[in-house]
Amino acid sequence: MTENKTCRNCQKEFQIEDIDKEFYSRFDLPTPDQCPLCRWKYLLSFWIFGRFRITNSALSGKRLITVLPESVPFPIYEREEFVSDAWDSLAYGRDYDASRPFIEQLMELQAKVPHPHQTGLRNTNCDWTDDVWESKNCYLTRSAWKIEDISYGYRAFASKNSLDITYCFELEKCYDCLYCFKGFKLRHCFNSRDCIEGAFLYDCRNCQNCFMSWNLRNKQYYILNQPYSKEEYFKKIKSFELNSYSAVEKLKKEFWSHLQKDTIHRAHFNVQISNSSGNFLLENKNCHSCYFLERSENCRYSLRGIDGKDLIDAVGCPSEKCARSSLDQWGYENFCNLYTGYCRYSAYLDNCEECEYCFGCVGLRKKKYCILNKQYSQQEYETLKKKIETDMKQRGEWGKFFPLSAAYAGYNYSLAQIMFPETKEGALKFGAKWEEPKNPEYVGVRSEDLPDKIDNVKDDITKQRIICPETKLSYNIAPSELQFYREHEIPLPRQHFDWRTLNRFHPLTLMMEPQKGKCVYCQKEIEHYYSPKLTFQKISCVECYQAEIS
Repeated sequence: MTENKTCRNCQKEFQIEDIDKEFYSRFDLPTPDQCPLCRWKYLLSFWIFGRFRITNSALSGKRLITVLPESVPFPIYEREEFVSDAWDSLAYGRDYDASRPFIEQLMELQAKVPHPHQTGLRNTNCDWTDDVWESKNCYLTRSAWKIEDISYGYRAFASKNSLDITYCFELEKCYDCLYCFKGFKLRHCFNSRDCIEGAFLYDCRNCQNCFMSWNLRNKQYYILNQPYSKEEYFKKIKSFELNSYSAVEKLKKEFWSHLQKDTIHRAHFNVQISNSSGNFLLENKNCHSCYFLERSENCRYSLRGIDGKDLIDAVGCPSEKCARSSLDQWGYENFCNLYTGYCRYSAYLDNCEECEYCFGCVGLRKKKYCILNKQYSQQEYETLKKKIETDMKQRGEWGKFFPLSAAYAGYNYSLAQIMFPETKEGALKFGAKWEEPKNPEYVGVRSEDLPDKIDNVKDDITKQRIICPETKLSYNIAPSELQFYREHEIPLPRQHFDWRTLNRFHPLTLMMEPQKGKCVYCQKEIEHYYSPKLTFQKISCVECYQAEIS
């Protein structure tokens, strides 16, 4: 029977369905007291998106580059040191004190045990990255897999030789693209697939040499959705002066105006899904109220993941049969885990790897039957775990995720701020921390004073500090970056790279809540995912969209 509840944070009503209760009962978890959106905000608050900074290993003194802020209470070790035999995580083990809340004891342990300086494995020349895997020659990039020569990327998969790409898959020689798939030499494109040498494209498929166009299929030499001859096309393209920053900024405004007034927007962005709801879903089956999920099955209220199965209330979890976790990667039958990998039958783990049957541990590797980093026999483990579970239920702790005070950084340095932006006051009211960044008065070139055209940029720009007018932070132009801009006739960026990523991602944050509306063509009632803030005028049901676009 469906249970109606009121969110303790936003006071909105939400429902707990019978199938949800089945998921929670697998771990004997209580039903949530937050709505799905607030649950995501809570879990995403633990997914760090901090500023890159230089520090030193607390173990060896080695120079490190990390996104962990100075405020973290625990020691930071270089990743290779963290997984080495140079230290013993069991040395931090402690006895359970039944007179005190278990979570309180776990937080004390978390503050003592070393953590790795970055997430990611099998990389080459990727020091200035985080959460990057099996990649090469990447710079100031986060959340990526199998990429090469990428700078300022976020959530990039199998891409090469590109800059400023956000949530993109299989791109090469692309710049300033959002949610694009299998593209080559694209600029300022959004939601386009299988396109070559295009700029300012939205919802285009299998197009080549197209400019400032939308809803195109299998076209070549189009400008503003109108056909041109090859000679006319390239002559017209030169008139747009894409090597000029001021010209490109005007084109961006024009492009967005076309998205608002002229473009047909399908009710959702989902591709190849079955019996699923949510947005930005790819090849999913039986997934309910999920977002940014790929190749997953039987997931509920889950966000940002790939290859997940039988999950509920999970963010960043390519796992199976797991619940209420943040970055529980490649796990099985876990709950309330944070930044773990390849763990099974465990709960309340922080930064543990390849463990099973562990409870309330931090920084363990290849361990079994541990509680609070102390080793037990199987029988001792099961007896003590049952005792702790009983105590936690009596105190109302059982099944609650780590407290927000345990997040590695403040809300403003987390993925929650990207997907659900908050002011400092809003974040503190939510219960999260807030980082007070140190912003020294940088001396350098004002970005407003940079040459308008890339043709006029001199080589010495790579030796200068540039000041962002939005964030007041400084950034630089790397030699390889300058070469890329010159090769593709791209004007220098005027804002800090993090600001560019946040600004680029922003439209997707306005497509994460179901809306009620009418199809612009058939007028039937539909559910879509476009916030009124986007002011899109042509929102269509899937059937009418297919009829109009094909």
